[in-house]
Amino acid sequence: MADSDPPGVRRVRADNPSPLTLDGTNTYVVGGWVVDPGPDDPAHLEAVRAAAGGPIAGIALTHSHPDHADGAPALAEMVGGVDVVLGIEGQRVGPFDVLSTPGHAPDHVCLLLDGRIAFAGDTVLGRGSVFVPPGEGSLGAYLDSLRRLRALDLDVICPGHGPYVEDPAAKLDEYVEHRLERERMLLEALDAGARDEGAMLDQAWADVPAELRGAACLTLRAHLEKLAQEGRLPEGVDLSLPG
Repeated sequence: MADSDPPGVRRVRADNPSPLTLDGTNTYVVGGWVVDPGPDDPAHLEAVRAAAGGPIAGIALTHSHPDHADGAPALAEMVGGVDVVLGIEGQRVGPFDVLSTPGHAPDHVCLLLDGRIAFAGDTVLGRGSVFVPPGEGSLGAYLDSLRRLRALDLDVICPGHGPYVEDPAAKLDEYVEHRLERERMLLEALDAGARDEGAMLDQAWADVPAELRGAACLTLRAHLEKLAQEGRLPEGVDLSLPG
């Protein structure tokens, strides 16, 4: 399927690839507004300005993580001192309506264009699953955010990383089902008596590759925090498990 820009949207991908950012952070230009200017990389910011093809009216953020927001001050100054806005629920920012979507980060929002296109930051990726950090993030809130997006009649999701999501309903269903299946497997391991980190990983998520085990440990803690908040965590599980 062609990974082409929706009408009125221009994507500029930053040169900051990594396991978490995939091919790099996606910056979008829409109606003179920039969504998530990305890292403070002069070459990338100049490419964003060129993609605008005219004056930039403002900069909107989905959240404050550095790979999405660090370039905002420099870009704002470069284009004449425009506002940088991380909106709140119900606010109108430029052409966007703001929808609160915490989970990956507590300040995370999605930006809706005409109710049909969602600029999703790190709530949805074009490829793979979203990292929900324990402590800062909240898996329970993240699932609620996915369900809020699923209730919308979206044409496309413009993710913070990876290709466009052309079937938003299918992607969001897949995301929710994946998290709940992981939770079910963890609960089975806990019911079988697993209490330490290694045993829980080995019994619940034996398919995790060795190189991703560190990330899986953090994801495990996010699941345990959710179970604790819901009163479903068995006795004997230490939430301060070492990494």
